[in-house]
Amino acid sequence: MRPARPSLAVGRALVFWLALAVVAGLADLPSRLLQPPLPPVLVAALTLVILTVAWTSVWFREWLGALDVRALVLVHVTRFVAGLWFLVLYRRGALPYAFAVPGGIGDMLVALLAIPVVLATDARATRRRGLVAAWNALGLADILLVVAAAGRIGLADPASMVPLLQLPLVLLPTFLVPIIIATHVILFVRLARRS
Repeated sequence: MRPARPSLAVGRALVFWLALAVVAGLADLPSRLLQPPLPPVLVAALTLVILTVAWTSVWFREWLGALDVRALVLVHVTRFVAGLWFLVLYRRGALPYAFAVPGGIGDMLVALLAIPVVLATDARATRRRGLVAAWNALGLADILLVVAAAGRIGLADPASMVPLLQLPLVLLPTFLVPIIIATHVILFVRLARRS
C-alpha cells in the first residue's frame, strides 16, 4: 500500500522509532538486555531492517530514489554532536580512550566534511560524484570502525561501555547509527545507478 504522502509516512515512522528508543532508554532496558556482544548485533539487525524495507517496499524505494542526495549527506552532520560528546565523556573518565577519541574525532571529521560535500554537489549528485563517493567511503569506514571498537572494547571490559547503553547515548545504537550506516549503503547504491 502506497501512502498518499511518503515523506510524512517516513517522518512518522522515524518519530515512532525514536520514541521507542527513548522509552527503552528511560526504562533502562538496553543496559539490562544488551550485554556484549549484543549492541553491535542490534546495530547490524536494525540496519538490515532499514535496508530490507528500502529494497522490498516499492514506495519507500521510490521515495529514497527521488530524495535529494544532499539530504542523505546532511543526516551525517549529527555525527558532530556524537563525536564531541564522546570526547567530553573521555575527558570525564566515562569512556575509554580507544573508543572515544578515535571515534569522536572520526565522527566530527565526517560531519564537518559533509558540509562542503553538500555545497559542492547537486540534488542527483551529477556534479562531484567522486567527491560524494570518497566522503561516503570515509564515513562508512569510520562508523564501521566505531561500531567494531565498541564491540571489541565492550567484550573486553563491559563496564567501560556502559554509557553507550544509557540515555542519551543509547539512542546511537538503537536509532542513529543504523540510520547512518543505511544512508551510506543507500548513497553507494544511488551513486552506482547514476554512473
